[in-house]
Amino acid sequence: MGKNDYVSVVYDEKRTPKTDYPLKLASHLFTRFDMKKGAKLLEIGCGRGDFLEAFQELGADCYGLDLAESAVKKLRHLQVKKADVSREPFPFEDNAFDIVYHKSLIEHLYSPEHLMRETYRVLKPGGRVIILTPDWVSQMKVFYEDFTHCRPYDVTSLHDVLQIYGFSEITTERFYQLPVLWSNPGLKIPCKLLQIVLSTPNARKLTKTSGIKFFRWAVELMVLGSGVKKA
Repeated sequence: MGKNDYVSVVYDEKRTPKTDYPLKLASHLFTRFDMKKGAKLLEIGCGRGDFLEAFQELGADCYGLDLAESAVKKLRHLQVKKADVSREPFPFEDNAFDIVYHKSLIEHLYSPEHLMRETYRVLKPGGRVIILTPDWVSQMKVFYEDFTHCRPYDVTSLHDVLQIYGFSEITTERFYQLPVLWSNPGLKIPCKLLQIVLSTPNARKLTKTSGIKFFRWAVELMVLGSGVKKA
């Protein structure tokens, strides 16, 4: 067998260069969900650590979990441990974290049951889970480009998952990965017009030929979900 794993292939820096987007998104989430410096944060499926490092820069006390050995070795300074989060217990005590965060993870699991039960267990009462996953409505034509994708979500299904596994104060929404829209929501109007005339594959092609990222990220959305562990 080869020595490569998912992180070392899909997130090789030549294929997926590092950008300032993780810090921008982490900053947005930090403000939106009123996180505090010193908050104990666990990122599940932390990969090469872009978001974990961003949250640490903002003042969170960061920990991580990932299945890839390359991630664990690279991110020892961020207290990253190895675990198969689809079936193995998380190597942390009950009620340990203020925030559990993951992006582009839950769609890789056939069933979210173990992930959600362990997430609830390790969160402190009043702690918050924050989930980002590809929006099936906008990404159905590209969803299975990643051969490890198993189960797609939309705003309704992610809301149901959070409710079924005991969370309260649940919110889910279609989320734009364009930082300019976070502070200027009126710009979503041209995005909605583009969604009528462009599919995600065509929006990607237009961005590639023009160099204008707006085309792709106006059309290719995520679902953002959050919930709180009952006190």
